[in-house]
Amino acid sequence: MSENLDLVRSIYAAWGRGDFSSAKWAHPDIEFVIPEGPDRGTFRGVGAMAQTWGGFLNAWDDYRVEADEYREVDSERVLVLMKHGGRGKTSSMDVDHLRTEGANLFQVRRGKVTRLVIHWDRDRALADVGLKE
Repeated sequence: MSENLDLVRSIYAAWGRGDFSSAKWAHPDIEFVIPEGPDRGTFRGVGAMAQTWGGFLNAWDDYRVEADEYREVDSERVLVLMKHGGRGKTSSMDVDHLRTEGANLFQVRRGKVTRLVIHWDRDRALADVGLKE
């Protein structure tokens, strides 16, 4: 198993517990990308990533992610096929049972994530890296 894969697995271990508090794994100038959805955009730096992701997380109670599969795309990129859900703070709607599927693409250089792409659409994520389910 590669060091990059080990790093991404450690990130997901925390995220799976609902712990999104640390960004020690992120390069200070990380590129954080959300290519689809209402909050789409490209954000640069740990502060911008924290603000954007924190805004998303604040809408949820007990938001969690669960990795289905880790794929090493190349020497720098790890694609994680995942499920995510939680309970909306305003609506109290529980979306865990929907088993919403997405994917995250991590680009790692010298032990730090330099680019993180959050895909809400798993098929689009696979297409973006030239893979199929």
